[in-house]
Amino acid sequence: MFKVGDKVVYPKHGAGTIIGVEEREVLGKKQQYYIIDLSIGGLTAMLPINKAEKLGIRKVIDEDEVKEVINVLKGDKSKMSKNWNRRYRNNLEKIKTGDIYEVTEVVRNLTLRDMEKGLSTGEKKMLNNARQILISELVLAKEMDEEQVEAMINDIFYSDDKS
Repeated sequence: MFKVGDKVVYPKHGAGTIIGVEEREVLGKKQQYYIIDLSIGGLTAMLPINKAEKLGIRKVIDEDEVKEVINVLKGDKSKMSKNWNRRYRNNLEKIKTGDIYEVTEVVRNLTLRDMEKGLSTGEKKMLNNARQILISELVLAKEMDEEQVEAMINDIFYSDDKS
């Protein structure tokens, strides 16, 4: 169980901080809810405590895992289907897992593909969504602001020195 102040990731929505635990009655049933302030977008999410594990709520990564995420971003593009529909579905499944390395792979692969060949409108939206999820977690893990994290990611892809 998490507590107020814990930094957590809500798969498909991003990272945030638990700012409260409240009991609410929904459809005639009282339940305890985590109140999560999502770090990007100014949104607040209510999540039933008894469904947190099933929904894949997890703690934000630590500094060692941040280094691994950076290594994944710097890595080579994974083999992807040439069929955009299949590629889209595969990437969507990766994002749904809530696994930071899977999301990072989607960001890396779609960014590199966009630089090489461009992306469809759907894949551009997916890339933006995956980037926001990644950035939201790195903001909390590295205690940096959104612009700093975005600049760090952009430097990986768009700087002349890719080492």
